[in-house]
Amino acid sequence: MYLAYSVFGFTPFIYVADHYLQLATASYIFSTMQSVFLYVYSFRKSTDPSSPETMLALGGNSGSPLYDFFMGRELNPRVGSIFDLKYFCELRPGLIGWVVLNMCLAVKQYVTFGYITNSMVIVLLTQNFYVLESLWNESKVLTTMDITTDGFGWMLSVGDLSWVPFTYTLQARYLSFTPVDLSFFYATCVFLLSITGYLVFRLSNTQKNAFRTNPNNPKLKRLRYIETRAKTKLLVSGWWGLARHINYTGDWLLGLSQCLATGFSTPITYFFSIYFLILLVHRFYRDEHKCKVKYGDDWVKYCSLVPYKFIPYIY
Repeated sequence: MYLAYSVFGFTPFIYVADHYLQLATASYIFSTMQSVFLYVYSFRKSTDPSSPETMLALGGNSGSPLYDFFMGRELNPRVGSIFDLKYFCELRPGLIGWVVLNMCLAVKQYVTFGYITNSMVIVLLTQNFYVLESLWNESKVLTTMDITTDGFGWMLSVGDLSWVPFTYTLQARYLSFTPVDLSFFYATCVFLLSITGYLVFRLSNTQKNAFRTNPNNPKLKRLRYIETRAKTKLLVSGWWGLARHINYTGDWLLGLSQCLATGFSTPITYFFSIYFLILLVHRFYRDEHKCKVKYGDDWVKYCSLVPYKFIPYIY
């Protein structure tokens, strides 16, 4: 981006900001075409004995072409033996695109009004740091439901490449043509909320990933867990003793803080927090059902030890 500015000035940034809808449409078309390719590609027959067999996703192998196309028939489609399409698309294109769009929209605000508002600064700091931190901890995505359970179909393809960069930038887009100047007290509260949400999200996910990777790690010996008949261990202390999906709570608080930075003049910028809440609740019940089937009575015992779903002592 610095090189583009050095050569062309603000012109390419303004072009991106002014063609936001056109770029969103192009990304949707591309991600849908990728979904068609992935569905057809999942029926391939390997002629190389050393090549791994196609692993189908349980939820995307229903026999209904439309449903399987939506959910993703193949779990982790690869090009060759190394390049994992789902793992690559899960974070990199969408999250990097999110940052690029944010920066272009901030430039648009600066060129239009002559300054950058503190609300835009909060949105850029929290969102861009979230992206940077997610890419730094990319390996931790390997234990998430998107990677371990869901196939790579239309849902994830459009979600990763189109939905994420163009709906997660609604706050910056709104501020690019409607500057919002926040009071120092309000801006501080919003920023502290974002830090709280981030810490809950990252620390809980880090603890879970460390335990799943090596439950015998001496650093985790203070954590209590239960053994299941499925030969896996379920944490019942630490972050995961507070609520069964405490990480979702932190993630949502972080997203809400970015919406609050835009003020209260429009509901459009709060679309993300509403959509994200629905997504997380839906994902929670999907995960609960899967675990109930997998663990049986052990899951009932686990729920009695960790009774709260999202908010400790409340819900």
